Amino acid sequence: MYGAPVDLSFKHISSLADTWTEEPSTGLRPSKRNSERKYHSRSLRLSHNNITDLCDLHKTVTHFLAEPSQLAWLDLSFNTISHIDQVLCELQELRVLYLHGNSIFILSEVDKLEVLPHLHTITLHGNIIENNKAYRNRVISALPRLKTMDFSAVTRQERVMAKIWHHSNSCSRGSKGTLR
Repeated sequence: MYGAPVDLSFKHISSLADTWTEEPSTGLRPSKRNSERKYHSRSLRLSHNNITDLCDLHKTVTHFLAEPSQLAWLDLSFNTISHIDQVLCELQELRVLYLHGNSIFILSEVDKLEVLPHLHTITLHGNIIENNKAYRNRVISALPRLKTMDFSAVTRQERVMAKIWHHSNSCSRGSKGTLR
């Protein structure tokens, strides 16, 4: 049985290496640790900090979790992350990813997450990409297994519309370089 999330939120962390000396906050549910003092958890909260990049994410997850490969829920909301780092794509058991309230400004960054086989919930609102009129269609199209986006259910109709949107954009890109 897995325990409560390891909570490193509101710690004024600017680099993930800074987390290694931090003690996670205690919540309502008690934290369970193994003999190596690592947590029996599948969830990690790093929200409300000043994190700009994720280069030490693997080391951080390994430092805190007894089974780092089982990380299923990651909260990186309200930081200053501007792009989706490749290290996120290595989290093969990830199911829930919170990235809202960051600084992601290139919508195609979301495409990188397509390789995550179990990702079903994502938040991206509060990033600059949200201002793109194709925002929701693009994300749903790129991540077809999504059940929830920005705390809102992804409907069957949205999936259909995202497919149509994707198809029309693929066709228009393909025909731009040809003469008629």
